[in-house]
Amino acid sequence: MRKTLLALSLVAASAPVLAADYSDDIHKNDYKWLQFNLMYSLDEKPASSEATKDGHDYLEMEFGGRSGIFDLYGYVDVFNLTGSDNQDKSDSADKMFMKFAPRMSLDALTGKDLSFGPVQELYVATLFNWGGNNGGVNNSFYGLGSDINVPWLGKVGLNVYALYDINQKDWNGYQISTNWFKPFYTFSNGSFISYQGYIDYQFGMKEKYSSVSNGGAMFNGIYWHSERFAVGYGLKLYKDVYGLEDGSATGFDGGTWESSGISHYFDVTYKF
Repeated sequence: MRKTLLALSLVAASAPVLAADYSDDIHKNDYKWLQFNLMYSLDEKPASSEATKDGHDYLEMEFGGRSGIFDLYGYVDVFNLTGSDNQDKSDSADKMFMKFAPRMSLDALTGKDLSFGPVQELYVATLFNWGGNNGGVNNSFYGLGSDINVPWLGKVGLNVYALYDINQKDWNGYQISTNWFKPFYTFSNGSFISYQGYIDYQFGMKEKYSSVSNGGAMFNGIYWHSERFAVGYGLKLYKDVYGLEDGSATGFDGGTWESSGISHYFDVTYKF
């Protein structure tokens, strides 16, 4: 399966994106994948200006696939694997974080080709972010998703959601999310270098829940991939992420929030 996905990714990078066709069998494009990423993060935001520790390790189980009308992406993160006292997650109440993003294809559901222009496929899109405790991050998102054809990048996921804060029991603005995976250099042994990343941008957030109405983050990764392994570096850019104004009071440890800036991610991956 991994060889098949590798071949498909290389073909997709060099060929035009075609409209999804489910007229004869909605399961003909099914696939699944699973990998474990051993990560280390530096300068992750948001953070307190008074924090004396920086950086943390974590193990990420990342997965995705397609089954009939359903498209799925998700991951589970486990922080500070060794219980170190010298990491910025040492005193965190959250040991784990999970993102779960199922989408339901409107093309496959209706049996009709809903593509137009650069839009390859349409979805009912959902997203769930769950922290490791009841008072932490518990958000759900609902909206419209799509796969679109972008010059050079190829197929790009683009979703627009309304955000429902489960803790507050209230709606709080909107989010635009996009993601991409672009192999751009292939070696003679079949391994390749890719540019991969995502953008999450929130807007229209309410003043009673957020210190600014908009903000977000962009991840830019350069990765080497083989059939079973990947090694990569990611540069993540933040601007008032999660609706926290950079420099506003009060962050944890009594400091102010640092919610804008740059962080660095280092990753070694094993693919199942």
